[in-house]
Amino acid sequence: MTSEAAGSRQPKDYPGWARAVRKDRLPSRKEEHLKGIEEFFDHYSADVEAWRRRNSGYHRAIASLARFYVPGGARVLEVGSGTGDLLAALEPRRGVGIDISGEMVRLAGAKYPALEFHRMAAEDLDLGDEKFDYIVLSDLAGFLYDIHQVFERLRSVSHSQTRVIINWYSLLWQPVLYLAERLGLKYPQPIVNWTTKEDLTNLLYLADFEVVQSRPHILLPKHIPVVSTLVNRFLAPLPIIRAFCVTNWLVARPMRLEPERPASVSVICPCRNEAGNIQQIADRLPAMGSHTELIFVEGHSKDNTLEECRRVAANSAGKDIQVLVQEGRGKGDAVRLGYSKAAGDILMILDADISVAPEDLVDFYEALASHKGDFINGCRLVYSMDPQAMRFLNLLGNKFFALLLSKLMGQPIKDSLCGTKVLWRKTYVELAAGRPYFGDFDPFGDFDLLFGAAKLNLKITEIPIRYRQRTYGSTNINRFADGSLLLRMCAKAAAKLFFIG
Repeated sequence: MTSEAAGSRQPKDYPGWARAVRKDRLPSRKEEHLKGIEEFFDHYSADVEAWRRRNSGYHRAIASLARFYVPGGARVLEVGSGTGDLLAALEPRRGVGIDISGEMVRLAGAKYPALEFHRMAAEDLDLGDEKFDYIVLSDLAGFLYDIHQVFERLRSVSHSQTRVIINWYSLLWQPVLYLAERLGLKYPQPIVNWTTKEDLTNLLYLADFEVVQSRPHILLPKHIPVVSTLVNRFLAPLPIIRAFCVTNWLVARPMRLEPERPASVSVICPCRNEAGNIQQIADRLPAMGSHTELIFVEGHSKDNTLEECRRVAANSAGKDIQVLVQEGRGKGDAVRLGYSKAAGDILMILDADISVAPEDLVDFYEALASHKGDFINGCRLVYSMDPQAMRFLNLLGNKFFALLLSKLMGQPIKDSLCGTKVLWRKTYVELAAGRPYFGDFDPFGDFDLLFGAAKLNLKITEIPIRYRQRTYGSTNINRFADGSLLLRMCAKAAAKLFFIG
């Protein structure tokens, strides 16, 4: 079911108009509504290709945005798949579309034989036990009889990491579209629902889905060479202006699932010039899940950190400790090396300065294992901290970058630079596979992981921790040189996460 802008023929020319597109009476029952919608789109199928070509700019914009939210090679279900063009544009490994219109399903099957299409109302969705990575509802919400029921049905085709991608027309455009119909400039449609972001967020919550992020897109739906790209990519995301966008987009994930089985944990501890902290880390690290391993990654220390790591590993009976030595430079490189050798289901980062207590990692484990988030980020800015733990300019810089990243990523982040970050191994594999989208730009590793999490539509949850002053060694951070680098990384995020289209 697609809501194409369409032609000049008047309602009297349409068989089934009285049932499918009447404006003077709403259907009294679900069956009557679905029958009318089916007849409407069956008849519209004869003209759909012509009007898609006429409005090709709008459809290209929708496809481009959908590809941003849905990576290629995923298992994708499109509900209301129409002629299958959007589903095909996503290049799924496994692509299934359902549509209430038998004629639309016939057209889609002929155009895209490698994909699978079923004639089925969204309210009656039933695909057995099959689960999908992404479920797309594009320009569909307006035609549904029972949105809550449809969202409930989506549970049956979702697994714990499924993402639901929804786009729909903005309520602000209702008078414009209604006027276009009255003037014969737009294809006449049934009485449609005009939902807000708050409406859909609430209905998703009632069906046990949680909204991860929502954004408006497409300020200029008509294609004008160069102008459309500039307006839709660079003006549409800006404050105030974005309120006038044609479409709203929303990403949601399942919630309230059964807890995961006890998971194994790998704690990655990059350490450079931290010899005085190594024994404490090994002694204080709590046992988590079914098994906990500790991986020290030594990074060209000038003290005896490497020797101390090896000594502690050899003398910690009953503990699983590995010692790795970096060939490259920087914390980001150390973390990636540790991840590549880790065996745990859950991957954690613990800074060797012990400014975050090893004991606090239990809270991170419980948050991830209970599905409170897909990416758990430490936050040092809730509780009081040691007076010397974070210098004033560092604190201001952290708050600035957190605010900036929140806007760019579409999710609230209070502490972007806390080194303690936790995610599932399977999630990291996906994140690493998508790293070429941003490039190798982050020597610290914090922004690399946060940007990747945002691109994968992960729910980022922050755990407040108490930030302590280091008791051994000195910081490896240069606030001015590193601050300049962080600004350049934010510019990269703006180009890849914010100004899209």
